[in-house]
Amino acid sequence: MQRQLRVFSGIRPSGDLHIGNYLGAIKQWIQLQGSHEVFFGIMDLHAITTPHDPAKLRPQTIDTAATYLAAGLDSERVTLLVQSRVPAHTELAWILGTMTPLGELERMTQFKEKRRDLEQRDGIMAGLLSYPVLMAADILLYQTNLVPVGEDQVQHVELARSIAERFNNRYGEAFTVPRAMIQKETARIMSLTDPTQKMSKSDESDRSCILLADGPDVIRGKIKTAVTDSGQDIAYNPGGKPAIANLIAIFSEFSGVPISELEARYRGKGYAVFKSDLAEAIIAALEPFQQKFNELRRDESSIITILDGGTERAAAVARKTLTEVRSKIGFL
Repeated sequence: MQRQLRVFSGIRPSGDLHIGNYLGAIKQWIQLQGSHEVFFGIMDLHAITTPHDPAKLRPQTIDTAATYLAAGLDSERVTLLVQSRVPAHTELAWILGTMTPLGELERMTQFKEKRRDLEQRDGIMAGLLSYPVLMAADILLYQTNLVPVGEDQVQHVELARSIAERFNNRYGEAFTVPRAMIQKETARIMSLTDPTQKMSKSDESDRSCILLADGPDVIRGKIKTAVTDSGQDIAYNPGGKPAIANLIAIFSEFSGVPISELEARYRGKGYAVFKSDLAEAIIAALEPFQQKFNELRRDESSIITILDGGTERAAAVARKTLTEVRSKIGFL
């Protein structure tokens, strides 16, 4: 019997998640859990590659797990793990780092962006440069076939592929070579205040993103003030009208209505009506998630039990891969 294709992905526990995280990643994971063998991580080792508050990291880790579960991930069908509790991640990252050219890491787009942000304020630490190697280890440890990512993360999957092929060619077959899996229309949900930038909680304006925890009035206010393009046409044209195209993509994902049908429905109605209906669609879609999240968060011990079980299962798979790697490179 042929095994199901294996999927790996994860999110840093960096605080409240937003609708871009949900539409670009978590929603896709939920769809995959019935047809694939899925490993989803809370990537706390990645969370410390930039300055963080230790007092917040633990509750943020629990919040991220609650978010996964409230959104619809089934702990009986997925392996939900905490990255730092599987030591094989860091050991494999070190091994892979010894065969990753420095130039490849310096060319990574996200490193260049974060370097500009941090250079003047906090300085650049080695972990920021090398974290794509850790990301490659995350993926390769689990013999991953598919990595669901946004378009901005494809470069990291390509690096993982390159590292896997380099290792396999040099030492013998040890890793499955993974492929990126992108959900085109919502792979990159953009800022509500600047449609040229990806939606991010770290944006200077708190109106740039809608958090999964935002209440109805907050959502209405953020959508009402979201930037639009010139004219009043509700048309999906990412190149010519990026702001309204972003809002249409969000509307389609939360309502389940195809983009072409939304264009027809709001033809000639203008932005005000469209935005009002969009806000209500988001509110209605998030209400059951928010109720479930609050229920889960009141029972922290149950969340920890789920994480314990998932991390133990993940560690067993990771150890098997690492044992093979250690043998091939000649460790005693």
